[in-house]
Amino acid sequence: MVFLDSFDTFAEPLVRYFLGIFFLMIGLQFTSRSLGLYARMGYTFINYGTRSSAGWWHRHIFNVFRALILAAVVARIFVDIDPWLGVFGSLYYGPVLVAGMVFLLFSFSLVNYLQAYMHDDWRSGVDPKQDRHLLTEGPYSRSRNPVFLSVMLGQVGFFLALPSAFSLVCLSAGITVLIRQAKVEEKALADLFGDAYEAYRRRVPRWL
Repeated sequence: MVFLDSFDTFAEPLVRYFLGIFFLMIGLQFTSRSLGLYARMGYTFINYGTRSSAGWWHRHIFNVFRALILAAVVARIFVDIDPWLGVFGSLYYGPVLVAGMVFLLFSFSLVNYLQAYMHDDWRSGVDPKQDRHLLTEGPYSRSRNPVFLSVMLGQVGFFLALPSAFSLVCLSAGITVLIRQAKVEEKALADLFGDAYEAYRRRVPRWL
């Protein structure tokens, strides 16, 4: 019991600082990578789609929640806003928080691996103007949407690292948006690749 109390005392501030730094670095990495690709290639790799389309709404909803998460985790370093976030006291103890941190790190590593695997084919959103080939090998031979699956894992990790009403809403909204966006992107790929994508869709599951 003494050990668990000591672990909780150590884990709580560790994970609190980790969340603030982690989400800040994700924002900086995504922004700088996108700007670097644009400077090198001359076109944006981030595509929102037609204004007011499903994909456009999904991206904006996701961005709102990302901004809220970043603001909350950075603010928690300096101010105790946990009562406002509705922290679940029954889950708020060391092992759960550290498990969330591990999930986030694993998700981050996996997303970066998958985006590197995609190389020039990587896009954020639907980009019908770019000529791409259909990825069906490697991770994409096991799941049609491994990046979204990895992001979902990170969303679960965020809930565990900050078990609260706020993170539960973020988790529910995030997974809902990703499921809907996966359908939008799969339809775009079906229109682009036709029978080749249909054969791929029959062979490989959407998730696992």
